[in-house]
Amino acid sequence: AVVSTQSGHYGRGGMVAPEELGGPGMGYLAYAVAMEEISRGCATTGVIMSVNNSLYLGPLLAHGTHQQHLDYVSPYLDGTHIGCFCLSEPGNGSDAGAASTIATKTESGYSISGSKAWITNGYESEACIVFATTDKALKHKGISAFVVPKRMDGVSLGKKEDKLGIRGSSTCVINFDNCDIPEENLLGKPGMGFKIAMSTLDGGRIGIAAQALGIAQASLECAVSYAQQRNAFNKPISRLQTIQNKLADMESRIWSARLLNWHAARLKDEGHRFIKEAAMAKLVASETATFCAHQAIQVLGGMGYVSDMPAERHYRDARITEIYEGTSEIQRLVIAGNLLKEMEE
Repeated sequence: AVVSTQSGHYGRGGMVAPEELGGPGMGYLAYAVAMEEISRGCATTGVIMSVNNSLYLGPLLAHGTHQQHLDYVSPYLDGTHIGCFCLSEPGNGSDAGAASTIATKTESGYSISGSKAWITNGYESEACIVFATTDKALKHKGISAFVVPKRMDGVSLGKKEDKLGIRGSSTCVINFDNCDIPEENLLGKPGMGFKIAMSTLDGGRIGIAAQALGIAQASLECAVSYAQQRNAFNKPISRLQTIQNKLADMESRIWSARLLNWHAARLKDEGHRFIKEAAMAKLVASETATFCAHQAIQVLGGMGYVSDMPAERHYRDARITEIYEGTSEIQRLVIAGNLLKEMEE
């Protein structure tokens, strides 16, 4: 909570929020640069920031009413409050259209029942963007989005997950048991939920790519520092060609991913179509993070395998970047689908 407040104080709680709502009014390119630098120091802080910026504030800024902006955006910009994004369920992951959480129409609004899984910021957040089915017959076109304060009756939390990496942020199941919300908490129009979720994830991938780049850069710096200090064969191992090859590959991949992510961010800032580019950036950056963390441990040898050095933490933190906000396999489907569509035009 302290880290979140400090980040919010410097304008990182809602970097793309407009000035009239209390935000700094920055773009996604600035957001990508800041996200990478923060994640270079702490990937956990990076994902807390990413979820609040991209997944919580993103759909509210794009589809929220003026009153929703006042109630659920402005108070979430300075780090004293953070939000979360409730899409995945225990029975679905990549198949986001198979939502079993139900929102039943009532006289005053909706009653939500169901469970959402793998929710980052689950314990610390004070409001959720929740996706629930309002019309089963319409399948994914019958999913709607809602903003739900966690203080509402019927909302409960599951246990904190014991994770491989990113251990400083909470991840849990959030349960909704006949949670009654007013009509004005509907985000966008009924049936728009799936489109809102997909467009939100498109932008979120720029943030996760930046987080992955921060992990990759930290891994490279750890490897270089160790290689310059560790002597073997009467010289620093940084002068050995095998080590230099590893460092060169790490640096080249990082800059390739970084420039791709900046390109996607620039396209979004300028109002151009960026779905394919964001997917490419997320795919390449996340796999670069895993590659660089792996190579850093190889450079450090046994020292890379123990917690005395940060290399093993980078290795654990990197792995999730290929999974959340769309697995690498999903990114390839998005890239290929958009490529084929472009070639047909």
